[in-house]
Order: sequence, then C-alpha cells, then structure tokens
Amino acid sequence: MNKIYNMQDNKNISKIEIDNQNIIENKELSIWEAMIPVIVLMCLLAYNIFFANGEIFGGYSNQIILLIGGFVAAIVGFFNKVSFQRMLKEILENLKSILIPVMILLLVGALAGTWLVSGVIPAMVYYGLQVLSPSIFLPACVIICAIISIATGSSWTTSATVGIALIGIGSALGISTGMIAGAVISGAYFGDKMSPLSDTTNLAPAIAGTDLFTHIRYMTITTVPTIIITLLAFGILSMTSETSGIADISDLLKSINSTFNITPWLFIVPLAVIVLILLKTKPLVALGAGVIGAAIFAFVFQPDILTGLGNSKINAIVTSILTDTQIATDNEKLNELFSSGGMNGMIWTILLITCAMIFGGIMDGIGALARITRVLLSIASSIFGLFATTVISCLGLNAIASDQYLAIVIPGKMFKKAFEDKGLAPENLSRTLEDSGTVTSVLIPWNTCGAYQSSVLGVSVGEYFIYAIFNWLSPFTTLLFAALRIKIKMIKEN
Repeated sequence: MNKIYNMQDNKNISKIEIDNQNIIENKELSIWEAMIPVIVLMCLLAYNIFFANGEIFGGYSNQIILLIGGFVAAIVGFFNKVSFQRMLKEILENLKSILIPVMILLLVGALAGTWLVSGVIPAMVYYGLQVLSPSIFLPACVIICAIISIATGSSWTTSATVGIALIGIGSALGISTGMIAGAVISGAYFGDKMSPLSDTTNLAPAIAGTDLFTHIRYMTITTVPTIIITLLAFGILSMTSETSGIADISDLLKSINSTFNITPWLFIVPLAVIVLILLKTKPLVALGAGVIGAAIFAFVFQPDILTGLGNSKINAIVTSILTDTQIATDNEKLNELFSSGGMNGMIWTILLITCAMIFGGIMDGIGALARITRVLLSIASSIFGLFATTVISCLGLNAIASDQYLAIVIPGKMFKKAFEDKGLAPENLSRTLEDSGTVTSVLIPWNTCGAYQSSVLGVSVGEYFIYAIFNWLSPFTTLLFAALRIKIKMIKEN
C-alpha cells in the first residue's frame, strides 16, 4: 500500500497513480476469522486501560499489545493459506511509509529542546501571557491553529510550532492542558482538512473520483457548521472555567525574565520555520532549520543557560537535542513547563507507531481489512446506510489499521462504486472520508496521528479526547446532513 505523508514537495496527489494502491482480498477468510485479531487487540487494550492502569506489560504495554494482535493475525493468516512473505511484504511497505514521519518526530523532539534552551518557547510564553487572556484563550487557540494549518497544510507542523507554545501559555494561565490540546487539535485539523496543501485533502478526492476544489467547496457544507459549534463551545469553556493563573501572571513574567534573556528577536526562529513551510520547503528541511537556528540563538542570547546545563555550551546544545533538559526557575509551575525530552522523548511514540504499522500490515496482508470493509458494505441498503457504513469503516480502520491514510484509501476504493450505483456524486464520498477518516485519527491513542499529537503536545489522548470537539463532532455532522438529505449532491446535478 503506497502512502503519501507529505504534500510539501509541491506534487499534487492527482499525479500519483492511485490505482497502484492495491487492497488485498482473501476469499477464504471469513468475517469471524478477520475479526479475531481485532477482538484480541480491543480486549487487551480495554483491560490495560481499565484494569491495569495502562501498565499490563510495563511502560510499553500498548506496543506489546499491538504486536500480540499482529501475532494473532499472522496465525489466522497461516490457517488461511497466506504466506509469510506476503505478510512481511505488507509490513515492510507500512514501515517504509513511516520513515519520514519518524524523522519528523525526532526533529520535533530536537526542536522542542533547542527552542527551550534558546529562549524561544519562554519568549512565546512571556509575550503570550500578556496578550492572550483566559476569557478568549481557547477560541483564540482554535483560530490561530486553523490559520497556520490552512497556510501550511499540516496539522503536525502546526502542533509542533504554535501548538507547543499555546500549551505553555495556557498552562501558565492555569487552563487545563486537555482543553488547550483539544482547542489546538480542533483548529489544526480544521485547517488540515480544508487546505489545498494538505495530503489528505488531495488524497480523498483522488480516491473518490472528483477534483480538489470541488471537494473543498463541498466540505464547507458540513465543516463550517462544525467549526462554528466548536468555537462557541470553547468560548463558553473559556468564560466559565476557573483558572489559577491570572493573579500569578506578574510573578510568572518576573520569573521568566530573570531566568532567560527575553527579546522579540527570538521570534525570528519560529517565523523563519513558518516562512519556509509556506514556501513549500520540505518539513524535514524546515524543522531542521528551526533546530539549527535555535542552537545559534542559544549561543547568542542564552549563554548563561547553556553554561548552567553542561560542561560546555556545545555539550548543552547536544544534550537539549538528544535527551532530557530541565531549566530551573524560582516558580514551580514554570519548572514543569520548561522541560523537554529531546529526541529521546519521542522514542516511546516511534515504537508505538512502528508496532501499529506491523499490526496494520499483517491485517492488510491476510486480507482482513478488506474482508471487514466488504461485510460493512453489504449491509448498506439505503443512502443514509451507505453514509453510515462509510463513517463506521473509516472509524474502524483508524482503530484497526492505526493509520489515517488506510482509513481513507480502503473505504474510498471499496465504497466508490456503491456511491455511483445510488446516483451520488463522488464529492459525497470524498467529504465523508475526510469527515470521518481524516479528523478522527487523532482520537485513537495508537493511531499514528493520536500518538504523534499526544507526544508533541505532552497531553494524553484520554485528556484531550472530549475537548477535541471539532474532531469527534465532524462524523456526527456528516451523518446528520445525510439523514436529513441536506445538500446531498446527485450525479445528475453535476
């Protein structure tokens, strides 16, 4: 299965041969056999969450559970005459597809460390505290992240830059990190979903058989009401939530200013990264430039910080890139905020994504993903049933295959003819894939998107799930519009 993780190289996905993305089917595999690995996986995950406090197998429980699920899937495959080579091929294809995301994760870890010791993050918090008050903070987060994500086409980049800063500012104001992360993710995925630069925004219409801008225009029908409701909800949360940071702002500002050399010049680094991304520079290059720029600024603006962190300033920079860094202040709240795990802090997430890809690869290799989707397709008799089945398939594949792109490609190819047979224009399918596949991936802890966002923002999926309002509301909106037959475009209307 070929996957596209990044459109920043300015290649339109319509130029990619979508038909080469094979979906493996296995007629000898029954639906019950296909479901065995899923049931085992879900049971173990549920037990781990509800009864073992997340540590049934120690600190890497989710990774081990995914490998167990993959082992069970392999056994099912062997009993159904699937060769080891076929399963291995799909695993390798999956692992190959996450090479760039893994490198991005490592660079994000390095970015967080260098932006801390250079004073970039403290400067963002320092000035942000003076501008963003608790009464408007959460809706402002949504809007800021939506704008950045539309401009860059990437929810990942948005979280790794302004998202990290907003978490810091909001935490200092005493706002729940779950709420902040939910607002950041809601805005980031709105922009990711609507931006013509986004990979998924290009992938969905290419799979469904419509063009990019028709797809974007048609998405506004469900997306605009959803983001308006999201903004209203966060507005209410901002006005009604109790915060503990208002009275402490002067003390926080004093602590930051006494620890770091705070100057507006520090904003050159994040602005340079954003400009590079807007210029369609590859994310690895843009983030790498951010790391190098921050390292240089650390020497220029924070020599005392570097001296206090290591035997030499260069050693302090290398440490901030690779491992844990903690900068002590005279404020306990800031001590927790001004810490970073560097690249080392991303290892847990990288292992989780790797294990998820192994499980998804075996499930795809034995034909289980196609079998499950085919059964769902067979029970869709009405137009609403077809929409509902597509939504369920996307949600299920986000959980089973642990990958946002599989959750778009497999249902898209499986349901394309069914939408045509019912006289539905292809943009109905492309919009549904985005409403249920793209935005819900971040709600699954072991999905690549959920693992990435929780790691980068430092907030678990369980903490931000309910506050990622735009993400979980989008599938309900698309189903409501389908049930009421609002703006459901037929082929004859084209």
